[in-house]
Amino acid sequence: MARPAEGSHGGRRRGGPGQVVAREAARLLGGPGRARVVLLLGGALALNSADTGTLGAAANQLEADLGISHAQLGLLATASSGVGAIASVPLGVLADRTNRVRLLVITTALWAAAMAVGGFAPSYGWLLLSRLLLGAALAAAGPVVVSLTGDYIPPAERAGVLGWILAGELIGAGAGLLAGGEIAAAYSWRYAFFLLAAASAVLSVALWRLLPEPARGGAGWGAFEPGPESGRQPAGRAQAVVAARGVAPASDRVLTADPAGWSLGRAAAYLLAIPTNRLLIVASAMGYFFFAGMRTFIVVFAVRHFGISQAALGALVPVVGVVALAGTVLAGRLTDRALSRGHTSVRIVVPAVGFVAAALLFVPGVWFTSVTLALPLIALGAGALAVANPPLDAARLDIVPGRLWGRAESLRTVLRLAAEAVAPAIFGWLADQLGGAGGQSSGVGLRNAFLIMLVPLAANGLIMIAARRSYPIDVATAVESDRASKG
Repeated sequence: MARPAEGSHGGRRRGGPGQVVAREAARLLGGPGRARVVLLLGGALALNSADTGTLGAAANQLEADLGISHAQLGLLATASSGVGAIASVPLGVLADRTNRVRLLVITTALWAAAMAVGGFAPSYGWLLLSRLLLGAALAAAGPVVVSLTGDYIPPAERAGVLGWILAGELIGAGAGLLAGGEIAAAYSWRYAFFLLAAASAVLSVALWRLLPEPARGGAGWGAFEPGPESGRQPAGRAQAVVAARGVAPASDRVLTADPAGWSLGRAAAYLLAIPTNRLLIVASAMGYFFFAGMRTFIVVFAVRHFGISQAALGALVPVVGVVALAGTVLAGRLTDRALSRGHTSVRIVVPAVGFVAAALLFVPGVWFTSVTLALPLIALGAGALAVANPPLDAARLDIVPGRLWGRAESLRTVLRLAAEAVAPAIFGWLADQLGGAGGQSSGVGLRNAFLIMLVPLAANGLIMIAARRSYPIDVATAVESDRASKG
């Protein structure tokens, strides 16, 4: 009779608490290979959002130390996003033509250098210049992460996996607000920047050593399928339910040759000719516009509007973060399940509901001056806003041929980063203009700015409803293009 393995009981693996947690995490994420993909790609997104979260958390210290206004603080976030919008275009082309993991490693290392330079800034001008370098480095994250996800994960499971990967954005923003704020308050905003630089350097090494480059066109899906321990059927055998049943593709947009060598202009023209893609690009940009303004000024607003200390706010942030995180993860998993049951428009309907619900919840949450009344509404609003992202990102992969994923994401990133670039400056300018006498110190200006910016957020729901009509045709066109161009 075979003896149980050493360190086991009754033939079952036990190990220490850390090993048990690691095994459970791997099982939850779909196996060790998929868990590695989720953690590393999610880490890349986490660092990007942690930067802006830290900038917002250290806002009071930055304004006092460098003698700057709300508008100048917003310009710091605007500078990095603006440069990122420009740099994302050539980086999207590289994502379709070169080794994507290597590209992500290089840009993550540059990101670390930019954060370190910012930490040493003796003046506002120096810090502003460091943000320009930072923007060029962060531009690769969007196109590369989306393109890699498409080739790691089969269509039927993308929203669920993207829910875990996009959770990195929320975790990073929360960590930036908490850790960055605590470090800035206790020591200096400079140490918060140095911490992010060190974390980015570690991630760059981990990406290089642990993340393999997948084969394009879905040829590598099998290497990252959930194993028997996950309790699910292997994804490679799952029906690609995103291909709308019985819907004919748009024959004038079916590709018959590999578009990898297309010029940037030709690729952009094709991508903008996809009706659903145009609507999703606008909706995504408007959602990130609000999120960028909110995360830049939320700490300043909460301290002044609710009259609480930054330390007290730090104890409340996890409540909002947990709700938003739950919304991100559950939205991806539930929409994949609904899709497998034949609800082909679920990746469009869920974001539409999420955007409208977020706007309706934020209005009273921002208006109330009692933190006890406002906190649950703000937390639910953040959760509703987070619900939109996983199905929205999965839908964009559904409607674009695989060899154009990098350029499609760079095109979206241009508008998204442009929206993120102007959002903090616009929020800050509006807050300064609408505050009135004493408005800056009381938070009235920021409250009014938040309320105005909720209007375009609610309009996203109408945009997504309009996408329901074109989505099935565009999915069928992308599937046929992938088949025909391979042939």
